[in-house]
Amino acid sequence: MAGRFDPLSRTAVRGGRTDVPPGRGGAAGAGARERRWTPDGPVDLGLTLGPLRRGPGDPTFRTTPDGSVWRATRTPEGPATLRVSRSGPAGTEIDAEAWGAGAAWLLDQLPALLGAGDDPAVFVPRHRLVHASHRSRPGLRLTRTGLVLESLIPTVLEQKVTADEAYRAWRRLVRQHGEPAPGPHGQNLYVMPDPRTWALIPSWDWHKAGVDAKRSDTIVRAVRVANRLEEAAAMDLPEAARRLEAVPGIGPWTSAETLQRSNGHPDAVTTGDLHLPGIIGYALAGDRDADDAAMLELLAPYAGQRHRAARLILLAGRTPPRRTPRMYRSDIGSF
Repeated sequence: MAGRFDPLSRTAVRGGRTDVPPGRGGAAGAGARERRWTPDGPVDLGLTLGPLRRGPGDPTFRTTPDGSVWRATRTPEGPATLRVSRSGPAGTEIDAEAWGAGAAWLLDQLPALLGAGDDPAVFVPRHRLVHASHRSRPGLRLTRTGLVLESLIPTVLEQKVTADEAYRAWRRLVRQHGEPAPGPHGQNLYVMPDPRTWALIPSWDWHKAGVDAKRSDTIVRAVRVANRLEEAAAMDLPEAARRLEAVPGIGPWTSAETLQRSNGHPDAVTTGDLHLPGIIGYALAGDRDADDAAMLELLAPYAGQRHRAARLILLAGRTPPRRTPRMYRSDIGSF
């Protein structure tokens, strides 16, 4: 797939790019439920599922040398592990295996997870850079997990800190308070904690993970109304955003980053971000100082598809030259 062997920049990673080695995985182990699905067009597993990965070493996400993508998740029916890989003579089919109490639920949701509900054909590029990025990535589909909390919690951890700090906190909390994922041994996957466990994490464990009280309090408030938040996965975008933002500490940035993954909405554009307006402003108009208003004006021709347009811009990797040091990385767990 185009772009597969380009350097994996931070901007491309934020655009949802995860490299998946070429290959077609065979059966992974006994006891799995299985499903084969044939998509109606090209699906790049790395681009489609990449936004679900929270940094290197994410204990809920793995890629393996045989070309497989593994996910451990907590479904409405319980913990489960999913493995997807290409199959068929031309690699155009998708094989899936799932383990655990939520295996059947995951396999039912497989087409949505791989973008079956997404229609990239309606997208019309309006800028040269966007056109080039779109043309070189025909397998980009917008995933829809149907699960709100698993995207909301790591997004809250990313508020007002560097990505590295947020990823470190996610890894530590999931490994310490989650549970080993069902399925074959050796993948070292973990399922994130259930809502009650998140609510009972003691203050010193949040502190050791580098999570301040503002973010931990937001997560605790969210998990206390977990069932109400999960209902947002079936809502349209404005109603879903209102549902999430009714929780103190969840604003437009957090709700958009969450709903991009849980609902797969192509217009869930992120506002309130420190870097995104400058990246989009520079890529489309040479304006590295663009704010949210300028960014939204530039994305106006993509109304209804602004999230897709923003992802394609990020994946293109055209960013303004750095003129200030990187954001300071702190570690409150060391205090």
